[in-house]
Amino acid sequence: MKKYAYTFLLILASIFLSQCSKEYPIDEDGLLITTRTSAYVGSFEILGSDFQTVRTKVAVVDTVAQTIDVEVHFGTDISRLYPQFSLVTDAKLEPKITGFVNFSNLSSPLQWTVISGDRKIRKTYTVNLTVQQPTP
Repeated sequence: MKKYAYTFLLILASIFLSQCSKEYPIDEDGLLITTRTSAYVGSFEILGSDFQTVRTKVAVVDTVAQTIDVEVHFGTDISRLYPQFSLVTDAKLEPKITGFVNFSNLSSPLQWTVISGDRKIRKTYTVNLTVQQPTP
């Protein structure tokens, strides 16, 4: 009798899992593609090579202009920073951040694109980084 119960549960689980995968397909990164259409950055953090924050104040995220303004401490090595984005649920970031990023060219701000959960809406955010002026 136990054998039949286990077989029945296995068949039931297989049916359940196959139905779930049809409802929410998976993208090339292994993430679920959902029906969510929001694509925005909730907050932004920037870390130094020691993984400690290097910003002087909270970064300003403008979801209308799609910009992020952040100021880092004077003397920060801006060629080796680790940006962290907090995104809306089910969104993803492109290009992926896989390590430290070079922000040395301050005249040419870096850009990342937030892609919605349904993968149809793309919003490009520009990160404007400035270095705090030294105090006299």
